[in-house]
Amino acid sequence: MTDPLYELLVPYFDTHNPLHPVPHLKDNVTAKYLERIPTLSLASLTTTEPQSLAQYSHSNSLSLLSLSARSNAAIVASSDHLSNLRADLTQVGAEAEALRNAIPKLNEAAVAFSEKYSKSSQNEVLDRRKKALLMARNVDRLSDILDLPTLLSSAISSSSTTAQGAPNASNYSAALDLYSHIKRLHLLYRDSDLVSSIYQQTEEAMEEMTSSLISSLRAPNIKLAAAMRTIGWLRRVAPQLDGSSTAREGGSLGTLFLVCRLTTLVSTLSALEPLRDLADQETSLRLRAEPNIDAHHPARDAWSHGQQTERYLKRYIEIFREQSFAILSMYRSIFPPTPDLPTPGHLASNLTSLDLKSPLTQRIGGVSQALDPLTTPPSAHDTFPPHLLNLLSTTLKQYLPNVRDKLSRESLLTQVLYCAGSLGRLGGDFSLLLADLGVVANRDNGNEDAEWVMVMKKHRALASKLEKMASGTT
Repeated sequence: MTDPLYELLVPYFDTHNPLHPVPHLKDNVTAKYLERIPTLSLASLTTTEPQSLAQYSHSNSLSLLSLSARSNAAIVASSDHLSNLRADLTQVGAEAEALRNAIPKLNEAAVAFSEKYSKSSQNEVLDRRKKALLMARNVDRLSDILDLPTLLSSAISSSSTTAQGAPNASNYSAALDLYSHIKRLHLLYRDSDLVSSIYQQTEEAMEEMTSSLISSLRAPNIKLAAAMRTIGWLRRVAPQLDGSSTAREGGSLGTLFLVCRLTTLVSTLSALEPLRDLADQETSLRLRAEPNIDAHHPARDAWSHGQQTERYLKRYIEIFREQSFAILSMYRSIFPPTPDLPTPGHLASNLTSLDLKSPLTQRIGGVSQALDPLTTPPSAHDTFPPHLLNLLSTTLKQYLPNVRDKLSRESLLTQVLYCAGSLGRLGGDFSLLLADLGVVANRDNGNEDAEWVMVMKKHRALASKLEKMASGTT
């Protein structure tokens, strides 16, 4: 029924107006309206239907006007784009053709790149990139390693020396731990230039630490605990100085310790230079006055000077006794002797007890020293006491003749005996040294005994009284 109705209405369509195109049967709106017309009455078709159509047309016009007002810019832009669409499509086609022509070249470049930078082949660029990536991933570790020399130098420089000559133990311990860590790194990565450079800087810092430790051994009032810690640090810092495994009684470290303490002793004694200058003046006065003294005059005490010399010698012997006893006792505590190895001193004492004398021995300061090149050379502890005694005997021989007062001389010689007894507890008794001082005989009471014999008798008598007093109190 729809098709005949559409055929009846076709003659009435305005085919000449382009603004109102001819409705087509396949249009859904047209098909639905043709289906609706048979449902209306004739009166409705003539009265209400035209009004309804007019109303719908007016409503659609208003909607179109509103839509055109809202979408004017978009419609204009769409129109412009549509007008340029042909040219754009032409350009896209040309560029697509160019891209298709460039694909073979791109393929060749990709194949060449994959062959050049393949992991299976050696390539310097890839190696540099791998190293750069590895350094980027380990930048924190590298920064910590580069800071090791700075940390070590800071720990060493901040290790100040206290009044007792004791370095800062915590800082030196931290420095030694850092040094051990850097040595391990150097052993593990010997081929690394970075680690080798850090190790070289560390060695320079440890040389500075070694110098600081050696300087601390020359501290005036160093204690035993501080000295033992310092020697222990030196054994770790400079193991080449520690000859305890190959040489007896301390090796090079023991010699270094004695040299440092001897330097301190000499510097302490040099502080007595003002008193020594006064003693030298009295020596020059005595030398000028001796030719004027009658050799046969019974009063040999005409020289009444010597007070300044006595002050100098008393202070000298006091310092010598304290420092020498401290040096030897500290040395024996730090470097205990090895009883399994015979020393040249023991060999010489055995020869003396048998009334034998070795042709290859010499006497230095009253102590026999072996000169046989095939025997073990004497340790520093064996040769150090004779050197100390040489210092004391030289000073006494030079300045003791200035003191002519009997009581003053006996007081000085007694002080020397106390010093000898102090060192005798460590095996360095030099009481017989008084016989070589060249003192004159005591002729006041007709006694031909040497002066040192009288002093020895008085000293032993006093010692026996003190022993009796001590035994009586106990």
